[in-house]
Order: sequence, then structure tokens, then C-alpha cells
Amino acid sequence: MTAAEAATGEAWGDITPDAARRLVIAAVEAFAERGYHATTTRDIAGRAGMSPAALYIHYKTKEELLYQISKVGHHRSLAMLEEARDAEGAPAERLAAAVRVFVRWHAEHHTTGRIVQYELGALAPEHYREIVVLRRRSEDAIRTIVKDGVTTGEFDVPDVSGTTLAVLSLCIDVARWFSPDGSRTPDEVGTLYAGLVLRMVRRID
Repeated sequence: MTAAEAATGEAWGDITPDAARRLVIAAVEAFAERGYHATTTRDIAGRAGMSPAALYIHYKTKEELLYQISKVGHHRSLAMLEEARDAEGAPAERLAAAVRVFVRWHAEHHTTGRIVQYELGALAPEHYREIVVLRRRSEDAIRTIVKDGVTTGEFDVPDVSGTTLAVLSLCIDVARWFSPDGSRTPDEVGTLYAGLVLRMVRRID
């Protein structure tokens, strides 16, 4: 098992039973390789070592699999960001912690991250609306930290909302380009990006 495969399996460890988890992992791999629209339920079932009929026992449609992947990914991202928001410490410390953990997750789980962040348009309307709420809460967590820094005078940010979107976009994009064969580890990328973000927001006296 490669490091990437191990990370993918770890990301879905809470999904039970085993067959449902195998289908999610297979869907992640198939969607990442072929794209959501080009992937069939037969492709996913085959990767999981199951028949198409067995897939429907756990997930009625391909879209339900995408929704499961997106929901779990967004809930985990939100938990990381809200924990950093609510932690003790100065705004700079909390923002750096949020960026480090968010970037590290998108690097460690880059395959999942690409699906979670870039296949939203394929979700059914009711599922899309649910995921949008989670994304807004994630945005609010970062915005709160940035606003706290402005209030204390630690940050010089004329446009809090725009800066918040810039920070999130910077972090999310890691899933698009990160490769485990590259020169930096997920931890190193997280540390690098935390430093970049702090230089972007800190007051220069």
C-alpha cells in the first residue's frame, strides 16, 4: 500500500460497514482518475471488488457516493478550522494553526481534496445546499480570526472578506498540485503556507 492509499483509507475510517467504506474509497479513486461524470457505478463497484448490484445496497446512486465524500470531507475541514478559531492565543497564532492544519489535510488527502473542492457542481440541489452551509461556516471561522486580528491591531487588512477568501483559496489549491513524490512533505507545506499567510495579513510598522 502506498502512502497515498493509506491516507485515503484513513480518511474514511469512520464509515461502516466495511463494504460501504470500500465503495467510498473506490469512488474517490475513480472520480480522481476519470472525473465524476466519466465514472460509472460499474467502475466503482469493480474497484471495490463488488458487483454493481452490491453497490446499490449501500448507495442508491453515484451522486450519493459523491455526497458522502463531500460531506465527510467538509465536516472534517470545518472541525479543524473551528478548533483553531476557538483555541487560546493571539490571532496570529490561531490563524497560523488554522492554515497549517488545513493545508496539511489537503496535501495528505490531495486526491480526496480535489473531489471535495472541485466536484461540487455534480451534487443534487439539496445536497449542494447542505455543503454550501458547511463551506460558509468554514469561511466564517477564518473570517473571525482575521477580524480578531484587525480588532487587536495585529493585522492590517482593509478587506476582511476578500482576505478570508484569498486565504481559503490558497489552502484549497494545495490539493490540486500536491504530489507525495515532491520535495516537500505535507507538514512542510503547511508551515510554508502559514508563514505566507501571516506575512499577508500582519501589520508592518
